[in-house]
Amino acid sequence: MKLNNLLRLIAGIMIIVSVLLQTFVDPRWIWLTIFIALNLVQSAFSDWCPAIALLRKLNVKE
Repeated sequence: MKLNNLLRLIAGIMIIVSVLLQTFVDPRWIWLTIFIALNLVQSAFSDWCPAIALLRKLNVKE
């Protein structure tokens, strides 16, 4: 799987997990969803994403 596809997969899974945690565990898990959204927005403007840096270190191909 290529880097961008893997990044989208990770973001989608993280959002699903955070919504499930928010629904079934504690409503304060909404903050994880908000954090994920803010990270996606900042990466769109700054062209830097911590997950991409980590995936590159793991030698995921572009």
